[in-house]
Amino acid sequence: MKKVLIFGNSASGKSTLALKLHTEQGLSHLDLDCLAWEPTAPPTRKPLNESASNMLTFIEASDNWVVEGCYSDLLKIALPHANEVIFLNLPIEDCIKNAKSRPWEHHKYETKAAQDANLNMLIEWISEYKKRNDTFSESTHLEIYNSFEGKKSMYTSNRH
Repeated sequence: MKKVLIFGNSASGKSTLALKLHTEQGLSHLDLDCLAWEPTAPPTRKPLNESASNMLTFIEASDNWVVEGCYSDLLKIALPHANEVIFLNLPIEDCIKNAKSRPWEHHKYETKAAQDANLNMLIEWISEYKKRNDTFSESTHLEIYNSFEGKKSMYTSNRH
């Protein structure tokens, strides 16, 4: 059984790595972005208990899965079910470069133009990763990584 949590800053490569594991190892894949937000403008977070319930339903449905996202509140709930964690702790500059070259995420945006319209906001968000103290911050990701006692890896570049 392989049960992997991947986390890190926005545009650190979480989805890319998760899709690779999904394709190459047949792991069921869950992008936490897909269950964490209400379909509102501006977007607002769903209640934590609702997102957590949906995530746990996914986790319990498969013996082999990969869950990826930047939501430490949800990751902490999933952590006891995982047997591996991967922390993509790339430099801010690399995440910004990744964001600028990101292909259209059709499961998150209606069009590539809609995605691109959010790019400046995303770059600002990425830039604040080390300064924030919220559920999306480097400090909470380090806390998760350091508390995990199973197999764990931290990558600090796109070459992994």
